Amino acid sequence: MPEQPRKLKTRPQFLRVAGRGRKVAMPGLVLQVLAQDDAVAARAGFTVTKKVGNAVVRNRTRRILREALRQVAREEAVGAVDLVLIGRDATRKRRFSDVVNDLRHAMRKGGALPS
Repeated sequence: MPEQPRKLKTRPQFLRVAGRGRKVAMPGLVLQVLAQDDAVAARAGFTVTKKVGNAVVRNRTRRILREALRQVAREEAVGAVDLVLIGRDATRKRRFSDVVNDLRHAMRKGGALPS
């Protein structure tokens, strides 16, 4: 079974991915991908801005993104990359299967999954 992605935790880690990584926008989310040479496993971070809604809505959106990544990582071999998933207002309005497909497509486009 593939290893689950670890967490990006600090602001400098998020800024490094935002500054140097590739950005892929999809209807349900935005994905930032930065390839890692020294890392063994993927790392992921999640962010949802206040524009999306109050704390309850933002946390629900984050949970949807986390579970979508978990599902994609279970089915596919994620390379040694840093991922930042940015939730959109549309994330919680879309069907979960559409969010998973958006994430899978964005990861292929960003180079986190083999084509």
